[in-house]
Amino acid sequence: MISLLCLQACLMSAAATPVSVILDTDIGDDIDDTWALAMLLGCPNVDLKLIVTASDDTPTKTRLVAKILERAGRTDIPIGTGVKNSDNPINQKAWLGDYDLKSYKGKVYEDGVAKMIEAIKQSPGVIPLLVIGPQTNIKEALRRDPEIAKKARIVAMAGSVEIGYAGKQGRDPEWNVLKDVAAARAVFAAPWEITIAPLDSCGTLTLSGERYAAVEASSQARTKALVENYRQWSNFDKHPKGSSSILFDTVAAYLTFDEALLNIKTVKLSIDDKGVTVPDEKGRPVRCALNWKDRDGFEKLLVKTLTVDRKTGRE
Repeated sequence: MISLLCLQACLMSAAATPVSVILDTDIGDDIDDTWALAMLLGCPNVDLKLIVTASDDTPTKTRLVAKILERAGRTDIPIGTGVKNSDNPINQKAWLGDYDLKSYKGKVYEDGVAKMIEAIKQSPGVIPLLVIGPQTNIKEALRRDPEIAKKARIVAMAGSVEIGYAGKQGRDPEWNVLKDVAAARAVFAAPWEITIAPLDSCGTLTLSGERYAAVEASSQARTKALVENYRQWSNFDKHPKGSSSILFDTVAAYLTFDEALLNIKTVKLSIDDKGVTVPDEKGRPVRCALNWKDRDGFEKLLVKTLTVDRKTGRE
């Protein structure tokens, strides 16, 4: 029953009021950001108000987002370039090629942090800020305007509470926290609600078999672009044929509009110097999606958002 209700919620008619979401993403590193973006683009009860690129070579990542949105027919979504802190190459440069941002028909903001602050403050209600990379941009936004914490709630792929990478018992330093510990601590220190998809729930999530095959065969433009990106991703050959890599970020994307398929527990957490999110009675309360009520239902939902037309509900 949970699966059916959730599928109906995600694939409801476009007439229903969608949830406004701001996406902060380090797309171009792990491919799961691209899966999460394609998922959000296919879900009619999500309205992406802004996409901001995060971590390392953010101008190149902005080009990547622009090309994906152009291919998906979604140049209505504005893009902002976040804080650049290195020239590290992206892992999807083969697909990006020499794409020229000047050809992009949508709006692109050079100062993505400023646009993020503006979008948060202009929101009529508390808006989900979906953070699926290191939290560098969010730290900078808080530095410029701490008041944004009153108008946003954080939904992040971050941390490891009791289970680490590949489902191993014991917590690990999770990459999005480890890459910028100071930024994660700044986000934890702000007085907004925080919900996370830690490794506990998202660290083993993949699509394989018929479900992966359905995505690979999809005729949806956004999904064709996703599959092309995955095949040309620099780490593609490190994963089993006929399977996705681990799709960490799709779980956080789901949490922006529904939580029915996961068990959420509030845990007080602190972040140590190694980037580990440690249960601590003196830590800050964080809503943690620790395990699944219905992982099978989520996988079905994910495939639907990638293979069904957003407007018509047909494949």
